[in-house]
Amino acid sequence: MTGEPRDGPPLAVDLRTEDDVIPAPRPLLLPDGRPAAEAWTLDPAMRHLNHGSFGAVPLAAQREQQRLREEMDRAPVVWFPALAGRVAAARAAVAEFLRVPAGDLALVPNASAGASVVYGSLEHRPGGEVVVTDHGYGAVTMGAERLARRWGGTVRTARVPLDAGPEEAAAAVLDEVTDRTGLIVLDHITSATARWMPVEAVGAAARERGIPLLIDGAHVPGLAEDPLAGLRFDVWVGNLHKFGCAPRGAAALVAGSELRHRLHPLIDSWAAREPFPERFDTQGTVDATGYLAAPAALDFVERTWGWKAARDYLGELADHAERIVGEAFAEVTGASAAVDVGMPVSALRLVRLPDGLAPDRPAADALRDRVAAELGVEAAFTSFGGTGYLRLSTHVYNTPADYAYFAEHCVPVLAAWARG
Repeated sequence: MTGEPRDGPPLAVDLRTEDDVIPAPRPLLLPDGRPAAEAWTLDPAMRHLNHGSFGAVPLAAQREQQRLREEMDRAPVVWFPALAGRVAAARAAVAEFLRVPAGDLALVPNASAGASVVYGSLEHRPGGEVVVTDHGYGAVTMGAERLARRWGGTVRTARVPLDAGPEEAAAAVLDEVTDRTGLIVLDHITSATARWMPVEAVGAAARERGIPLLIDGAHVPGLAEDPLAGLRFDVWVGNLHKFGCAPRGAAALVAGSELRHRLHPLIDSWAAREPFPERFDTQGTVDATGYLAAPAALDFVERTWGWKAARDYLGELADHAERIVGEAFAEVTGASAAVDVGMPVSALRLVRLPDGLAPDRPAADALRDRVAAELGVEAAFTSFGGTGYLRLSTHVYNTPADYAYFAEHCVPVLAAWARG
């Protein structure tokens, strides 16, 4: 868990502008007055500043999943025949959280698995093309490439400038659409570049042209109150283990068109002849306790702070973190670390790294591992167009002190590594 710095600098509580002082957000507390981080089991010896990659499961959901596992192992012959009904109840709760009909939603292990369901379910299209963007998540893009090879076609990559607004970004995607396009794959929120994509405009255009649209919403559940409202799409997939804090291995697949009748789980099981989404509820002896415990994580945040208050805090804290970390880099390097992101995300922000750090993904991953090992901080480092970035990612257990610590203790070291 995180908390006030033990040996670090005092908490910087002010953001100064030309005209006034903007206070840092007050850290969230549990109902009994303890720091929010006390509800997690994160290592207190580290700073955890990268919730967006792998999430963090609150103790309440961990305990619920363990309770379910113990029940499963006490009587597996009772557990597994009844499991489909329990999965159906869990997906109904998730559907309510996402504000979609339960009959439109299936549970899958993660967003990449949901994308693979789509790739495996589309009709064969000889010579067909798949449109992706240069912001796409690597694993999902690799799946699109495999689909295009199976079709004997190609992948067309839309180049979307990082600072592109909705109209420019949508135009960049649609400019790659041809009469051979068999699928468009578009992030809702991008992973490496922490920006929204214009799914509304692209979805409307794709529907008008009769082209299937897969939206990769891996980071979205928990960050938007009604994330699918008004969207036109064929399939939307989103991870529950990221900002939703569910156990890992729980994601939602939402069908938005008649394509649902072609969607089948990656594992054929005894429910294979059932309609969508019921055929996803049975997956043999897979441990489905992550699905079943997901509502406990969603309910924990709602009961403790309310999701609206949590989202407001995440955005305010990200504003603060982006400012103080960016200023710290600028002070030691003499160059601005600000990044112009065309459609920024509340809880995800980019800060430019000094030249030479994380110019590509392997270097970014190596930097992540080195910072964790040598500086005791879990942080996300990404690259785009040959430039390295620190991707800030906030959640309710984070505090302004976490980012003050990073600015004071980590930024000078990173600058020194860049010079070296």
